[in-house]
Amino acid sequence: MTKPGGPWLRLSAVNAEETTQLPRTYHVRTLGCQMNVHDSERMAGLLSEAGLVPAESVPEASARATRAGDGGADVVVINTCSVREAAATRLFGNLGQLAEVKRNRPGMQIAVGGCLAQQMREKIVEKAPWVDVVFGTHNIDVLPILLRRSAHNRAAAVEIEESLKVFPSTLPTKRESAYAAWVSISVGCNNTCTFCIVPSLRGRERDRRPGEILAEVEAVVAQGAIEVTLLGQNVNSYGVGFGQRGAFADLLRACGEIEGLERVRFTSPHPAAFTDDVIDAMANTPNVMPSLHMPLQSGSDPILRAMRRSYRREKFLGILERVRAQIPDAAITTDIIVGFPGETEEDFQHTLDVVEQARFSSAFTFLYSPRPGTPAADREDQVPAEVKQERYNRLVALQDRISTEENERLVGRVVDVLVAEGQGRKDGQTRRISGRAADNRLVHVALPEDHRVEPRPGDMVRVRVTHGAPHHLVADSAREGFFDVRSTRAGDAWEASRDSCGEQQTAVSLGMPVVRRG
Repeated sequence: MTKPGGPWLRLSAVNAEETTQLPRTYHVRTLGCQMNVHDSERMAGLLSEAGLVPAESVPEASARATRAGDGGADVVVINTCSVREAAATRLFGNLGQLAEVKRNRPGMQIAVGGCLAQQMREKIVEKAPWVDVVFGTHNIDVLPILLRRSAHNRAAAVEIEESLKVFPSTLPTKRESAYAAWVSISVGCNNTCTFCIVPSLRGRERDRRPGEILAEVEAVVAQGAIEVTLLGQNVNSYGVGFGQRGAFADLLRACGEIEGLERVRFTSPHPAAFTDDVIDAMANTPNVMPSLHMPLQSGSDPILRAMRRSYRREKFLGILERVRAQIPDAAITTDIIVGFPGETEEDFQHTLDVVEQARFSSAFTFLYSPRPGTPAADREDQVPAEVKQERYNRLVALQDRISTEENERLVGRVVDVLVAEGQGRKDGQTRRISGRAADNRLVHVALPEDHRVEPRPGDMVRVRVTHGAPHHLVADSAREGFFDVRSTRAGDAWEASRDSCGEQQTAVSLGMPVVRRG
């Protein structure tokens, strides 16, 4: 293992007397989904293990970040997404901002990874020649090596593997949160949705063995985490790779046996593969939370058929009915695409009808954008942009009304909130803290006027909901004398993860039950 003082000392510096003895710093910028967030934690773990330090923990780097807005880092890694059309625009916008910074900072390196890197490859360097490293979704593990190679050769290092070399969860991790963790149960996807580029970039599904997953869950719990989210492109198909039906439901039940694990979530399921044994496991495993993300994509059967989504609206609504029969308080969220090629006004009305019936607590809504390399991108019946936008506006208005009504129904209910770090943008002005209820709704919680010690991120507060808004709940019950705090191991872990300056120093996990650092 390379330690500070080796090849990661600054390659050059503006003021050698001040900087040559400092380790190089890094910053990972994530664009995209939860899987990308999880991958970014692996990238950060690799860089930390190689001897770099997070830029935010170095005062000099923090000062530079204020000036440059780039994290103040010697190595900037951009982890990209390619799900939507604007992904490339967003990437090159980020790279354009960094170009000037790099010209004024000798020795700085820029790396691009993730789905868009897997797709564009050398074209990234052709368009942005100041990029030093390009690596794909299948070879995250070589990031430190490629950075060294680029520095040694003074040339861009581009390496894209066609299939997975090393399962990401075997790599070191620097988790963003001390109290909550992502744990990957599979990578890749076997579906062939006509709008999605992910299977060709992430590859076919590969499942981890249950023992490996549970060992990693136990490891993050041992480090203080009390919430774990199980990740996969399609968690319901988990187990196909090793021939075990019902493996995902069994995994949920096994998580229920892990001492100290208070909250289990998962994302994302696929309606076509969602089975009743998973509903049973959710309902009968106390630490599996009453929240479910179930992607609809469209409420029109002809559009679902054109998308190659192997379910229809009645099957989808039937799943929601069975979930709510066993878990009445479940909050169900969804994904919806507006303006898929060939979508008529009648098709769109079917989507609105399903949204009205489903009563989603919230929805992630997207304007369809063609992704090169997908079947839908080649269709000639693309929906005009102005039609898509008008439909999108109607859908958002409908979902906002439903979300507001559903949240207002919760006024007066007592909820347990896991305090988060930095989820409420106005918390400082309103004297509130923010976090997630068991059903994953965002809750802004007022603090009592005489409360001497504020709950820490990772602690639990029990409050009464006093207001429901479209995208959050408000709990000002402390002003009425109702406010209860439970200190947790997670709060202790968060406090221990801060150094004397208040900077985060989250430990690196290798996905083993117990990890010690000398």
